[in-house]
Amino acid sequence: MAPLARSLARVQAMLSTSVPTSRPPLGIIGFGAFGRLMARHLWPHFRLCAHDPVLPSGGCVEGVVLDSLAAAAGCPVVVLAVPVNKLADAVQAIGPHLQPGALVLDVGSVKLVPAEIMRRGLPDHVEIVATHPLFGPQSARDGIRGLKVAVCPVCGGRAPRVAAFLRRALGLDAILTTPEAHDREAAVVQGLTHLIAKVLVQMEPLPARMTTRSFELLMQGVGMVRHDAPEVFQAIERANPYAPQVRRRFFDLAARLDAELAGTAPADAPGLHVVTEAQTP
Repeated sequence: MAPLARSLARVQAMLSTSVPTSRPPLGIIGFGAFGRLMARHLWPHFRLCAHDPVLPSGGCVEGVVLDSLAAAAGCPVVVLAVPVNKLADAVQAIGPHLQPGALVLDVGSVKLVPAEIMRRGLPDHVEIVATHPLFGPQSARDGIRGLKVAVCPVCGGRAPRVAAFLRRALGLDAILTTPEAHDREAAVVQGLTHLIAKVLVQMEPLPARMTTRSFELLMQGVGMVRHDAPEVFQAIERANPYAPQVRRRFFDLAARLDAELAGTAPADAPGLHVVTEAQTP
């Protein structure tokens, strides 16, 4: 009964009259795990309207009423919380319903591809900001204050205002950047994290009794991403144009280290110091 009680308490809190009724409307397109996480933190600041094609309109999920695509896309702020490989379809679907001057944002794990999809596919009368919350349901289970989010201007000048809201209202560490700079860094930060986690999960069962603190921290990192939707891993590794180069360098260095440890590395091969050298993707 404890999970049910917590859910009821959350809904009751959302329905509390202590929240101002003048909150501006915000539409969420896609109401999966991340859409729901986002809704829990945005609810005090916006009147939320969500649409997800796999969920029936008129229902209520975690205190958020599900509505038609037209209703959600007709809000002055629209957040596309769909997988990167579904973004083009979502952009095409919402286009006819967007209000002049509306602000459209995405929350994808890569930014060059989504920014271009939105720039080309959305009408000229909207403003566009590409964002990437650098956390997910697992890493945000204890709250989002202090976590990071990338904010990339695409069309219009509202990105600084978006970043300011995220800092002030949600306590996030909002980083203003470009889609290209984001993807260059994310290819290493996320690309390697998810890649290593994928390998370690496939090596299970792993030791759980005699473990070092460093191994425990490593497995904590694996636990933060192991339940991410497959689309997240595919976007990070395939939709980021810098990820293949980072992967090649990682596997080349791993193979070189393996050969050195086996005593089969060429005499003129660089030593272990190569592992610590930085390379820009």
